[in-house]
Amino acid sequence: MPSKSKDEKPRLPLQFWIVALIAFINSVSFTIIIPTLYPYAKQFGLSDFEASLLTTAYSLSQFVGTPILGQLSDRWGRKPLLVISLIGTVISNLLAAIAGVPGLLFCARIFDGLTGGNNSVAQAVISDITTPEQRTQAFGIYSGLFRLGFVAGPPMSYLAQLAPPIQVGGLEVSSLGMSFLVSAAIALVAAAMCFFFLKETQVDHQSIDTTDTVESSSTGSTPTRSLPTKRITKKFDFVSLFTALGRPVIGRILLMTFLNGATFTIFTFAFQPFFINVLGQDAKNLAIAFVAFGILAFVSQVFALEPLRKRFTLVNVLVGALIARGFLFLLMPALPNIVAFSLLLACFGLVNAFPMPLIDSILSTRSNQAEQGEVLGLNASYLSISNAIGPAISGLLVTTFGYSFPFWVAGALTMMVAGFALTLKQPETKAI
Repeated sequence: MPSKSKDEKPRLPLQFWIVALIAFINSVSFTIIIPTLYPYAKQFGLSDFEASLLTTAYSLSQFVGTPILGQLSDRWGRKPLLVISLIGTVISNLLAAIAGVPGLLFCARIFDGLTGGNNSVAQAVISDITTPEQRTQAFGIYSGLFRLGFVAGPPMSYLAQLAPPIQVGGLEVSSLGMSFLVSAAIALVAAAMCFFFLKETQVDHQSIDTTDTVESSSTGSTPTRSLPTKRITKKFDFVSLFTALGRPVIGRILLMTFLNGATFTIFTFAFQPFFINVLGQDAKNLAIAFVAFGILAFVSQVFALEPLRKRFTLVNVLVGALIARGFLFLLMPALPNIVAFSLLLACFGLVNAFPMPLIDSILSTRSNQAEQGEVLGLNASYLSISNAIGPAISGLLVTTFGYSFPFWVAGALTMMVAGFALTLKQPETKAI
């Protein structure tokens, strides 16, 4: 392969843009059901607590299924596992749309979670087809498009609810259930795109693999590649979720992912009652706030992350973003008026776009090529479990200590994550 000059910016391959488009479509499919899940649960006669268990069931199931899908993608290839995962979303949302009893609705959410590890498989594809120098930009664009789906999803959910009830196989789909039906159709489009246009990115995935010894991209070093070696295949077990924390570098990054996800989901839940009850706003303005937040996060990831990465190291950008985010968490309840809160929320939308793609990029460059799928799967599992417990913790804090307390907890934990990030500043010469 011809060498490139140091200042030449390598182009992202076509396969990356296909994966990114699939991620956007999948994100739209996921976020369509977010505004309707709670009222749909109430339509089944579920209590508020039972309705919240739908989200917990999904996140815990994803926690179980994601690392398994990630490791299977290391053995059988990325493409088939990505297609299977997307088809799982199609089936689960069809089941949810026609469910006549709460039990079927819970089964649908659990099945969607078990097969919902497409994000980690897609990240493994990105790691396969990009160089360490490209990965921060690639993960930033990928995450930005995923976030853009969070902007497009809720308006489509609203439009889906305007459709009249229809009959599917003799079963009626209500106006709220139409969101699940539209979500299934969009996920089917993503699965078809993956099947027809995405090439397998893991060469000789059944027998051999190239083991990369990669230094941190922040050092500017050229990655070295060893000769192909036989893949060491390990069976997945849940003990590995905890033993991975003992690895000097990988363990710290996984813990950062967990705490980062927990602080964000604590904020996400606490933000809603604070916005309505303390700031005196309504649900319509709350929806506008979510759309604005998503747009700012998308713009920040796509246009600001790469220039910052070129000027500073990955770890320095991550630490700065986390410290800024922690201070914003602490300031929000201290200024309980809509103008100040809106300005802080806008700043938060810009800053919050950085941590996860940076953590993903650092994790990718600090792990061996042969275990990319497994490690990214573990990372996604820690994010899933944080997504499951974060809202519950936030709800408990709101009930026990008031609307402001969750912001303080999220701020303190975010500062802790920044401390973990500082420990990654020393360059690593190999994945640990």
